[in-house]
Amino acid sequence: MPEGDTVWYAAHRLDAALAGRVLTRSDLRVPRFATADLTGRRVLDVTPRGKHLLARVEGGLTLHSHLRMDGVWRVYATGERPHGGPAHQIRAILGNAEFTAYGYRLPVLELIRTAEEGRAVGHLGPDLLGPDWDPAEAVRRLAADPARPLGEALLDQRNLAGIGNVYKSELAFLAGVTPWLPVGELDPGVPERLVATAHRLLEANKDRPDRRTTTTRRSGERLYVYGREGRPCPRCGGTVRKAELADRVTYWCPGCQRGPRQAP
Repeated sequence: MPEGDTVWYAAHRLDAALAGRVLTRSDLRVPRFATADLTGRRVLDVTPRGKHLLARVEGGLTLHSHLRMDGVWRVYATGERPHGGPAHQIRAILGNAEFTAYGYRLPVLELIRTAEEGRAVGHLGPDLLGPDWDPAEAVRRLAADPARPLGEALLDQRNLAGIGNVYKSELAFLAGVTPWLPVGELDPGVPERLVATAHRLLEANKDRPDRRTTTTRRSGERLYVYGREGRPCPRCGGTVRKAELADRVTYWCPGCQRGPRQAP
């Protein structure tokens, strides 16, 4: 599940392979930009912004992509056969003499002017893994709508950028509340701890492909509740449950988390 840490990891792999090198291959397989040709341009950098990827190239252009649920970028040595999925799922190819990057199943792919990146990512709140990270501002935005369920507020990228469905469930568990609890009913100090925990977890996971929120090394217990429906809670032994919140699946432990168990 691509979230802020996954996107950061992908961006830095792409940056290492493409930045500073001239493109010898460019293929954007979306109708609107199918005729765009970036060959001959040098890639300046590949930067993550929340769950967005911005690949900037010479000439004031940025290739903006978003992975959403199952998009992925794969990097191979130039000439190596890609194996990130069927060829018809490839939406973008960027290559140089040494490396070639393939974007699979990208639901968002657009070529924009670098000066206009704000229209793609300007709405985002403080980036959990970005240079603009501001925990006080993230807390302020999170608490701005006291009646909003915590899970919805955490998923709203305008509050803080980088949290997806996995971290939503894990953060609510670590706070000891259900994702349906209104933000205004959190105990004093909890919003600050939630934001600090989110930052700590994404920082810890950004350099590795196997996300972990627990401290145990036992197989199958990298996460506390996400994806563990029907299995015992690693803390209390109760049964982890699954439901929907704002059309997104969510997991929680009735024994460890207080609050409403369904959306009001």
